[in-house]
Amino acid sequence: MLWDREDLKKPDLILLVAFAGLLLVGLMVIYSATHGAHPEISQNFAKQVIWILVGLGLLALLSLLPFKLYHEIAIPFYIISILLLIAVLFVGGGTGVKRWFIFGPVRLQPSELAKIATLLLLAKYAANAKRDFKKIKDIVVAFAIVILPTLLIIKQPDLGTSLVFIAMVLPVLFWAGLSLFTVFLLLAPLVTLASAFTFYSFFIAIVLIVGVMVVSGRGPKIIIPNFLLNIGVGIVTPILWEQLLGYQKSRILTFIGLEQDPQGLGYQVLQSKVAIGSGGLWGKGWMQGTQTQLRFLPEQHTDFIFSVLGEEFGFLGVCVVLALFFILIWRALLIAQNSKNLFASLIVIGACTIIGFHVIVNTGMTVGIMPVTGLPLPFLSYGGSSLLTNTALIGLIINAGRRRFQYL
Repeated sequence: MLWDREDLKKPDLILLVAFAGLLLVGLMVIYSATHGAHPEISQNFAKQVIWILVGLGLLALLSLLPFKLYHEIAIPFYIISILLLIAVLFVGGGTGVKRWFIFGPVRLQPSELAKIATLLLLAKYAANAKRDFKKIKDIVVAFAIVILPTLLIIKQPDLGTSLVFIAMVLPVLFWAGLSLFTVFLLLAPLVTLASAFTFYSFFIAIVLIVGVMVVSGRGPKIIIPNFLLNIGVGIVTPILWEQLLGYQKSRILTFIGLEQDPQGLGYQVLQSKVAIGSGGLWGKGWMQGTQTQLRFLPEQHTDFIFSVLGEEFGFLGVCVVLALFFILIWRALLIAQNSKNLFASLIVIGACTIIGFHVIVNTGMTVGIMPVTGLPLPFLSYGGSSLLTNTALIGLIINAGRRRFQYL
């Protein structure tokens, strides 16, 4: 047999209950958001049910396969995902973008598959006993594994999904032994980039970064190269800004309040805030939300499904859903902590990062504290590719929990 059931522990029931609760809430809000809409939209609820059934089958399979198999297929799976990301740039479909393979009514997004493939290879690389993350070479190779699919996804263009890959790498490497100071050095250029739009903020950022290095007792061999690196990032930032597409610039400017766009990108966030705010403490009731039922909310069954939740189930409903996400990630982190298989443990950390990043960014954009990136809310937003990816991640987490006392 492909797997040995005798040594498998029982799955984490608390995690499964949280997962099932999120799927149930997702079906409720998708039904409300699509009921009575255009026939093409109203069919999405039935499609989501089918995707959930397929996803549960995938979850069952992935929760049983041995991690040794995942370890062995990591490289070919990654290569296949890269080839698919290249192919979609030439034959993919979408309105002004190249993100999906379209097969009749079914659209498959290769970037979702690439999330799992990249995670498997990154975990395999980081779990190797020969890796020493005090060496720059080992860190660079780990980042290269993530950068390649990231660049291909930016090319589609899909800036939001590309950020998921960047967010994945540091938590996985930190769990594998990367020092906290090294994490600081790797994050410092991002701080520099964000502050490089004005001289004063850039100056303050550089002073703080150098100050941390000095206080931590680092010598000139560390301070000087990192100082020059961050200065370079500040110089290059305006060039990178000019490479962004017009809609990407507009989203960032609208987010930070430098551009008002109440009829465009700002309209989505404005209507989302109105919907969530009007829900109050208890909500207006399932299928009773005015913003939702009158179709004022753009993309209300996908990217802005959280707004439907806030309007119809109120603050308490939002708290319940966020609590379910918290429980799911908390139980997954316990599995990662207790796993004797470093490869499996790193996969769980990466899965938590992917799911958690989606939750933070999606909920943040619906209330106007983050840019509109197009990232769906896991298990709640409509979408087959996203649902299958997140369900597969849950399958891997459950598998790691059932094999937590096994070594690779």
